[in-house]
Amino acid sequence: MLAIRDVETLHMQMTDGVQLAADVYRPVGPETYPVLVMRLPYGRKVASTVVLAHPAWYAAQGYIVLVQDVRGRGGSQGVFRVLEDDIADGAFTLSLAADLAGGNGRVASYGFSYHGMNQFMALAGAKRSGGKVPDAMAIAMAAFDVRNHWAFEGDGFRLQSNQVWACQMAVENARLAGDIAAVNALRAALPSLHSGPISAKPEALEHASRYTHYHDWLADDPAYWRERSPKTVLEGVTLDVPVLHVGGWNDIMLEGTFAAFDAFSSGPCLQRLSVGPWSHLPWGRRVGALDAGLEAAGGIDSEILAFFDEVLKGRENRYPKIRLFDVGRKAWVGFENLPRTDELLLHLTSGGRAAPTSVDGKLDDKAGSSNSDYLVHDPWRPAPSVGLHLGTPSDFADRAAIDDRADVAVYTSEPLDSPLFLVGAPDVELFLTCDRPSFDLDCTLSALAPDGAAITVTAGHKTMMAHDNVSVIVVRMRPMCMTVPVGHCLRLSIQAASFPAFPVNPGTGARPQDAAFVDGLVTTLVLRSGDAHPSVVRLRLLAETGAESDTATLRKAQYASDLQ
Repeated sequence: MLAIRDVETLHMQMTDGVQLAADVYRPVGPETYPVLVMRLPYGRKVASTVVLAHPAWYAAQGYIVLVQDVRGRGGSQGVFRVLEDDIADGAFTLSLAADLAGGNGRVASYGFSYHGMNQFMALAGAKRSGGKVPDAMAIAMAAFDVRNHWAFEGDGFRLQSNQVWACQMAVENARLAGDIAAVNALRAALPSLHSGPISAKPEALEHASRYTHYHDWLADDPAYWRERSPKTVLEGVTLDVPVLHVGGWNDIMLEGTFAAFDAFSSGPCLQRLSVGPWSHLPWGRRVGALDAGLEAAGGIDSEILAFFDEVLKGRENRYPKIRLFDVGRKAWVGFENLPRTDELLLHLTSGGRAAPTSVDGKLDDKAGSSNSDYLVHDPWRPAPSVGLHLGTPSDFADRAAIDDRADVAVYTSEPLDSPLFLVGAPDVELFLTCDRPSFDLDCTLSALAPDGAAITVTAGHKTMMAHDNVSVIVVRMRPMCMTVPVGHCLRLSIQAASFPAFPVNPGTGARPQDAAFVDGLVTTLVLRSGDAHPSVVRLRLLAETGAESDTATLRKAQYASDLQ
């Protein structure tokens, strides 16, 4: 590792005269180095250290690192507007970084979450202006479609996470405006938002509306999302930049990681993908109820460094192009391309009591006789959100107690007699009717252990409105990678609410985020199964033949042997 100079603070003037503050970390010595750029709205001293190594560590590996406060945050001038100014400011910052003293003209960007998304925006700005295009990007846990990968899921408004982040951002906006009364009110409201908001329009955010984007998100105007989503601002742009895409199985923006990888893979440049067992933060071996093992404890810095060394310095990269963490085996598995999968259909069957009990509903490889399960949703006691990316607690959690609720329909397979390597995004196809114009569906796949613990694996949510007059509904679940061990069962749990992750659907046809809590109606869903109504869960298994690398095939075989 190289010695590091004292940190230098720059005030970088944008094209409209606004100055943005940045800290620069440089190695000691006369050599020139590539420049790494990180732009973030949480204060440049934080510098993504909630999940990544300090910028000084990256500088010590032979890079100049520039960490900048985005417009209207930290020490930068201007007004912060979510992803609105990052196109122009990001592009101009890349151009300035290319001319930074001590730099060799090569510039890359890195960061996670918001500072992943604004890398996409900077690329769009650079392409539009003809400025410096990044030579590489390392983008971790970022939305590619801001509405559907961040603010909403299955057209359901992500209530709790949206409110907590809006409150956090509004606090800093109010502080910079000198409105200490608003700061204090927002900070006082945070504990109640973390414990479960009752209203989609909490008083603290209503009073602080001038400091927050939250009401724009509630309004859900398509024009608003188009201007702020990497997917739309990059339409028509040649995506010719090498990118390392980093995700987490429990990350709120996981779909964005896969969507961006897919979009950039259509271009001519190297694309790498790494998905760990983590949620948005932190990234370690403890992931909720699961100890993911030593291989999960190392974070992602070494892989980011290897990627930059490969692209910017021409060094060999020892990591596979696709690296997925197998949650069941507690180990990474490598592929040359995204693994090909086969489909496994499991049919929902029951004796009509899959909701009032957790033992009646079954998952079977054949459709059973025709049957109906009645799932009654009472808005006064909505089924809670537990585990994974939006639940409380989050990450891999034991939801067995929730499955015992009578407003959760539960379907369980027989114990596995051989390990099952699940990879990809499952989906659930349900034949159902409802006695109200609108309703929610929340589906969770769990691995049921012999001791009765039901550890959440993946989930999907869908909000159905009055115009969605269909009798067959497909709920797409989030991508996953897990070897389910011998003796475990697969379990599908179906709820008509997931609170406070999502607002309670009132059943009236009104948007859930607009409805008053007292407007909610008792709603009954009838889930049908059998030959005439083949409700199923579609699982994806690693294909026995396909394009996976020899190394991956060997590792898969070893996993199966180890788990017998």
